[in-house]
Amino acid sequence: MEKENKIILVDEKDNQIGVGYKNKVHKEGKLHRAFSIFIFNSKGELLLQKRNKAKYHSGGLWTNTCCSHPLPNESVKEASKRRLKEEMGIICDLEEIHSFVYKKKFDNGLTEYEYDHVLIGKSDADPKINEKEAEDWKWVNVNSLKKDLENNPEKYTYWLRISLNDILSKI
Repeated sequence: MEKENKIILVDEKDNQIGVGYKNKVHKEGKLHRAFSIFIFNSKGELLLQKRNKAKYHSGGLWTNTCCSHPLPNESVKEASKRRLKEEMGIICDLEEIHSFVYKKKFDNGLTEYEYDHVLIGKSDADPKINEKEAEDWKWVNVNSLKKDLENNPEKYTYWLRISLNDILSKI
């Protein structure tokens, strides 16, 4: 599990304007740099993880392969490769395809206000999950996922629900 790390505060154009402690940034709802990774296999299936119930928000929900924040003085590319290996035990090439800003206040008082860089990769390896981060995983057919997102949105993270169609249109 990530220790209490500092994360990068940014403006609406992703220019760094400072750093802050992760928990404090989420309590205060400050815009910060983040990334989301989507790994596809050779069948075109997407690797999802189920977030550990103990996560500081969205615990127990299904989401994309991996999400996190780069550390100060760490590029999005470096951070994404590091966290993909730490959380899911996967090493593969990643390509940034998109970015977007979103803001979501959670029931526990935390707010995600992220400038989110989206990266995709390809791998047929089954993950070796870090159980402090993820409690389960599965490969899913994208069309089945889209249908389930419509029928059961409460099973999925907010950022996956709002971004999947846009991301799929860019690959």
